[in-house]
Amino acid sequence: MTKKRTDRMVLSAFLMPAGYDRHAWQIEGSRAEEFGQLGILVDLAKRFEGAKFDSVFIADTLGSDFIRENDLSMGNPYEPVASLAALISQTKHIGLIGTISTTFTHPYNTARQLAALDMLSGGRTGWNIVTSSWGAPAFGMPGLPPREDRYRRAAEFVKVATELWAAWSDEAIVADRKSGKWVDPDLIRPVKHEGEFFKVEGYMNIPRSPQGHTVLVQAGQSAGGLALGAEYAEIIYTVQPEIGPAIAYYEAQKARIGTAGRNPDQVKILPGIIPYVGRTEAEAQALFDAVVSKMDLEMLRDVVTKKLDIDLSGLSFDERIPVERFEAALAKVGGSRLVAYRDYAQQEGRTLRDLLVNHSSAMGHILSIGTVEQVADQMVDWFESRACDGFSVNAPSYPGSVDTICDLLIPELQRRGYFRTEYEATTLRGNLGLPHPPAWDKRKTDS
Repeated sequence: MTKKRTDRMVLSAFLMPAGYDRHAWQIEGSRAEEFGQLGILVDLAKRFEGAKFDSVFIADTLGSDFIRENDLSMGNPYEPVASLAALISQTKHIGLIGTISTTFTHPYNTARQLAALDMLSGGRTGWNIVTSSWGAPAFGMPGLPPREDRYRRAAEFVKVATELWAAWSDEAIVADRKSGKWVDPDLIRPVKHEGEFFKVEGYMNIPRSPQGHTVLVQAGQSAGGLALGAEYAEIIYTVQPEIGPAIAYYEAQKARIGTAGRNPDQVKILPGIIPYVGRTEAEAQALFDAVVSKMDLEMLRDVVTKKLDIDLSGLSFDERIPVERFEAALAKVGGSRLVAYRDYAQQEGRTLRDLLVNHSSAMGHILSIGTVEQVADQMVDWFESRACDGFSVNAPSYPGSVDTICDLLIPELQRRGYFRTEYEATTLRGNLGLPHPPAWDKRKTDS
């Protein structure tokens, strides 16, 4: 395919030492004994930095039941803020994105933590903004607030954080030894916010970083999530397993961003992809089969039943799932992810077994199994069709899949001109081609 787009793919790597598939850690050669330790995290981050990825991303789930269920894909044993802080001195160029919930935290403390990480990293951080779905008992809460309330809180939370980051002018530090002024106090504006959820007065003792403030990342696909992403996000992670609906989503979300008064080209939409890459089709299939061989289908039936709130009882693994069961689940809980699963399960010849394997391996994302050329073709097709601006690359296993992605797939994308061969800037925002966010500046306001 002839390259038509003038921009390049954005590639963000999901930093999961256990691998994206919940069974991948069981494969011989995994470093399962090291999960939770720094060494394996550093090795993985450096591997992706060597391949010139834009960023690595550490997700977080505040509900801890996944660990007792031995689901290390959802129960990732790395707290994002501490883990990213540890990675700052171990990396030089790659962006460092972490999840912090707006449901259980306060905007002043979160803004301060992220400002500190951004300064210490030289402007390489990103914040994945989430409203939590688990974890209420750990915080002494009888349950979570309604979804609509959580998203209203999130929107106000981000508004406060961005106001705090903008309180310092880019020129506030003068470091004038003669006058004894390290900062010009007139170039720091205290915030005074009183809203539905938060009352915040003051400013932080941390100046703005070289990229202005942390890159804002978001992944929700409910109505509230789409609105929050349109208003604030600079990277949007999304679940889009099929190219047709992905093109429609891309167009609709870019329109929402424009309606919110923002430049749609300055928001990068990244669907998730799980690449099983081989030098031959057989080699790629063997990587996939090695993971599938570890799967307990009855356990996965229970997992999917609980996660999607769908009745899968009484079905054999080689039986088609009646569409009525999806419709009953949609009537109760809704959600675009459940719609994606329904559409997948209703494809010709699909069985319960297919759905369970796909859930374990891809969790609704793009499952791509093939040669380097075949997987690269698919990624280029999505990119050129404007189904995305790049991908969240979810390596199914480590070290095996990470090696094939970094050593085979990335060089192929570079050879075709779709991905960088060197970092262009020193900040995450610079490497993404995003503008420097404006700060409040008293002199500019007065002029």
